[in-house]
Amino acid sequence: MREIAINDLSGLIIGCGIEVHTELGPGLLESSYKESLYYELVKKA
Repeated sequence: MREIAINDLSGLIIGCGIEVHTELGPGLLESSYKESLYYELVKKA
């Protein structure tokens, strides 16, 4: 696993969260956002 600076990691997580919320929109169950965020993070890793 490669080393990632804290700021880079934070930016990746926030960016993926924004991307997921933009795509799915508001009003879904937390589990939907959780699974989608996991997918996006794995895809970008």
